[in-house]
Amino acid sequence: MAKVAVLLLVGYGLYQNRHLKSLYLVLVGLLLNTAVIFVNGGHMPVSAEALERAGIGDFVPIVESKGDAVHALLDETTRLPFLGDVIPLPPLRKVVSPGDLFILLGIAGVVVEGALRSSRPRLPRRVQALRVLLFLALVWALLLRA
Repeated sequence: MAKVAVLLLVGYGLYQNRHLKSLYLVLVGLLLNTAVIFVNGGHMPVSAEALERAGIGDFVPIVESKGDAVHALLDETTRLPFLGDVIPLPPLRKVVSPGDLFILLGIAGVVVEGALRSSRPRLPRRVQALRVLLFLALVWALLLRA
């Protein structure tokens, strides 16, 4: 019930701020994460291999023993396994999902949108778009490098 309440509140917040175009990436990420959690009985599947690669293999026995209320270990019965927490980020000691990456990019985009709406003289739309794309490319490259 708490998970549904959180989703409804986040969805309402996204709806109220729909004028921020980057939040649509957050919405996509939220929908991807919700889909994989829903089809897997309310748990986000997490890859044991990704946990090992991220340097947090100690977490595997906890997930196996159902000691984590949020995650379930990814196995052959997992539905939509590619949408689970399968992307290791070793420098951060984290494992994330594709939906998490969309959420991160959307939040970064909102920051950029806010910066572009500052009181400075307005740049031409093409220059603004190029700056946003360069920023997102930099964030993406940093994530891939991790």
